Amino acid sequence: MLTGKGADMETMKRTVAKAVTWQIAGLIAMTLIGYIMTGSWRSGGGIAVAGMVSGFVSYFLHERIWAAIGWGKRGTI
Repeated sequence: MLTGKGADMETMKRTVAKAVTWQIAGLIAMTLIGYIMTGSWRSGGGIAVAGMVSGFVSYFLHERIWAAIGWGKRGTI
């Protein structure tokens, strides 16, 4: 539990729990959309997993590229 100055900050455990539940919700939604589009739960699940993996990789690369850019960071020109 955090108290004092950082009391409004989340714990790492809470942040991880929120990320996991968000991924589960997204996986369910994408599986359902895939099922509606294909008529197959297996195909729908495959689409959902492919979307989850490609989204993770894309976000990771996006973050690494932005980490290398100095624009907008305090203490840089």
